[in-house]
Amino acid sequence: MAQIKRHASAQWHGTGKEGTGSLTTQSGTLKDTPYGFKARFGDGKGTNPEELIAAAHAGCFSMATAFELTGAGHPPESLDCDAALTMEQVANGWKIAAIHLVLKAKVPGLDDARFQELVRGAKENCPVSKVLNADISLNASLV
Repeated sequence: MAQIKRHASAQWHGTGKEGTGSLTTQSGTLKDTPYGFKARFGDGKGTNPEELIAAAHAGCFSMATAFELTGAGHPPESLDCDAALTMEQVANGWKIAAIHLVLKAKVPGLDDARFQELVRGAKENCPVSKVLNADISLNASLV
């Protein structure tokens, strides 16, 4: 079986609340990208793990949907996906409780019933969906 490995790193300095960190990805897309408490729990500059997970999920699901639709003979003209991640405070910290995917797709010649079936399959088989221990909901529409 094929295997793909990807790498990213994080550096952190200081306490959880006052400290600062940076993220770097193997591809170089993120290079010493700042992250910290204010970006995670407020509106501070920088990124945070949750928005990166939401971006990864939106990207993975969109690509999985493109493969699913194309495999069924309905290549998409465009897919526009938004992933809204909800993080909740629990007794022992925080958890990612849910991700809501909103997909707007332009797929010529495809009826809504078949479209819904195919995007459900993409949601269930998207590698990021499979790794998340969260409620993942989907609202998909043809435009």
